[in-house]
Amino acid sequence: MMPFKQCPLCGGEMVEKQVEKLLHGGKHTAVIRVMADVCLRCGERLYSRAAINRFEEIRRKLQREETAEFQPVGQTFQVQ
Repeated sequence: MMPFKQCPLCGGEMVEKQVEKLLHGGKHTAVIRVMADVCLRCGERLYSRAAINRFEEIRRKLQREETAEFQPVGQTFQVQ
């Protein structure tokens, strides 16, 4: 990937890393691991167009509650 050698926000060094991205749709949340360019100074993440398209697809499925292909990893609780 690495379209930028320096972060477009702070000028820090960018490195390619595997990261976890939280995606929300409706009442559901999914976690996906993807490669991203990450700034070592400020933490800004830059994703490929393919990764962004996948995020959008997953969000649509979460919104429509089409989660049969997703693997459950636990439960989420709201504490008041």
